[in-house]
Amino acid sequence: MVAPTRSGRRPGRSGTKESILSVARTLFADKGFDKTSVRAIAAEVGVDAALVHHYFGTKRQLFVAAIALPVDPTKILDTISAARKEDLGRSLVSSVLRVWESDNGEALVAAFRSMIATGDTSLLSTFLMQVVLRDIAARVDEPAGSAPERVNLVASQMSGLLLTRHVLKLEPIASMPADRVVESIAPTLQRYLTGPLPGY
Repeated sequence: MVAPTRSGRRPGRSGTKESILSVARTLFADKGFDKTSVRAIAAEVGVDAALVHHYFGTKRQLFVAAIALPVDPTKILDTISAARKEDLGRSLVSSVLRVWESDNGEALVAAFRSMIATGDTSLLSTFLMQVVLRDIAARVDEPAGSAPERVNLVASQMSGLLLTRHVLKLEPIASMPADRVVESIAPTLQRYLTGPLPGY
């Protein structure tokens, strides 16, 4: 007697995780984080969305895996989200520095260097604007409509700090104690986030 065909999600098979990552990378690059759904990724691969969640957890965790970051930004984002509005600048720079200068720091810098070198800047900008800075933007949109400019200014400052301290390794910034970097950069970030902006 022939066993009946089972319906439901397609079981995991050799190469499925890699296929999910490949499709996710493409869709995130083309459509961005917000407009890419786990269901769409699963459909493109030919598996059930539950299998994607089984392998990778949340959509944000899938995105981190797709761009091969060596650290999940969840903890740093939770720390920043918990900060008072007037402390966002300090929380942001101190939290990011902790990640850059952790055991995973060199791998993280290498991942960003690779994305820039290969011209894969769409994923990098998606990560910065739709994952790291999205929740902050919602908190600092005063006056209304100023949030995109505010978080772009923050991104320019933080990417410049990453480049100067960890890629070009310009002195004295490269060897400056982290707490001194925080004291120097945090007021500027806070001004970008909550201070007056020309034209508003």
